[in-house]
Amino acid sequence: MFLLSIRALIVGLVMIVSSGLAVVMKPMDRIAENGSKINLETMIPMRFSDWQIDETLIPLEVDPQRLAVLNRIYNQTLSRTYVNKKGERVMLSIAYSGDQRDSMQVHKPEVCYPAQGFNIVKLVVGMFDTGFGEIEVKRLIATQGKRVEPITYWITIGDAVTVNSLKWKLTQLKYGLTGKVPDGMLFRVSSLGDEKAAYPVQENFTKHLLKALSPEDRKYLIGSNTL
Repeated sequence: MFLLSIRALIVGLVMIVSSGLAVVMKPMDRIAENGSKINLETMIPMRFSDWQIDETLIPLEVDPQRLAVLNRIYNQTLSRTYVNKKGERVMLSIAYSGDQRDSMQVHKPEVCYPAQGFNIVKLVVGMFDTGFGEIEVKRLIATQGKRVEPITYWITIGDAVTVNSLKWKLTQLKYGLTGKVPDGMLFRVSSLGDEKAAYPVQENFTKHLLKALSPEDRKYLIGSNTL
């Protein structure tokens, strides 16, 4: 209980400091406008390693009202399903925003899935070996009737990966102090069935996808500060 109170105090102080700085200094230099432009459709290959697009399984779709909100938050989104020669399927969803200030925060699966009628029955934080360094990820299980969907996701803000609210605020503060507005991305993979079988397949898919990307494109997905 004491540790939770200290954590809450730290988060509160960071938010207060961030709010104060926002009044004095509003970041205006958008990183997304200075670098090369992202095109998710061409960045993410339709075929790589043992994986190719499968049109028979559609990733979770959102209702029109929520879709309108997401379109205001994100510059680009991508949803695809891939299948390998074993018949294993992975649903991929990526959302990119050129502005990751508080008003433009990414839409987390533990929020959007319940909004679509799912129950979140498990949520844990863990480490994922991307093949290019370790990053922190969240793994959760969403259920709706007989549908069981294990999910793995992470968020990038600028050149950092975080699923931790405190680290999120500290990274925002770091960029704010330099007058920069970071871009960001939410990377999510999911599949249907038991988690013991699903997560290794998701890891296999993700590692091969990252390996297929150029170093520059890979940084958009996993940042440059991997462990």
